[in-house]
Amino acid sequence: VSFRYEESGPLVIDNFDLTIPVGARIGIAGPTGSGKSTVLDLLMGLLEPTMGKLTVDGREISGASLRSWQRSVAHVPQSIFLTDSSFTENIAFGIKPENIDKERVRLVAEQAELAKFIEETTSGYESNIGENGVRLSGGQRQRIGIARALYKGASVLVLDEATSALDNKTEAAIMHSIERLGRKVTVLTVTHRLATMKNTDLIVELANGKITATGSYDELLNSSVSFRDLASGSYENI
Repeated sequence: VSFRYEESGPLVIDNFDLTIPVGARIGIAGPTGSGKSTVLDLLMGLLEPTMGKLTVDGREISGASLRSWQRSVAHVPQSIFLTDSSFTENIAFGIKPENIDKERVRLVAEQAELAKFIEETTSGYESNIGENGVRLSGGQRQRIGIARALYKGASVLVLDEATSALDNKTEAAIMHSIERLGRKVTVLTVTHRLATMKNTDLIVELANGKITATGSYDELLNSSVSFRDLASGSYENI
């Protein structure tokens, strides 16, 4: 696909061509302005390609199929929006309290490795987390984001700088939680901490909206000077 924001403007994504197998772990790397966020928006169906098309299982995504696709995708950003309410309501965000499946809430909390912490709080799943999760650590907030995605029944998890603000130990624990989900969930990761992508199946390196290299973390370290610069922090803004 290719994409421009204005009809007469330059292409910000130029001939991005990628096949993602079900259950794959894909990383997208590149400096600021390379097009990472735009690629994610295209993949999530939030932007319509100027040229080319998004297909799932060989079928073009548009209209009703676009809405169905978007329901299957969960976006986990760096900052999770949380409400001044219970763990249950935050995990099942957007669902009326009377319609929440509490057994499912418990199941996804287990999968996100959040259940033990919740059950040790005063009121368990009905404990109030405070405005924007003020009573929680960064790692706990991110786990709620993951649990929320799982409650939604998402088959595609988009991690958009989701662990960037966390310390290395917490980040490793979060990524372990994600790996425990197995290969039924496809995971797309964008992060300036490229070491987070070491266990991905494939990393796509972008520059100026174009794919400049693809490969595993180790392959790109050996073959791409720009990737080595990114990995070593040589770019001021990633």
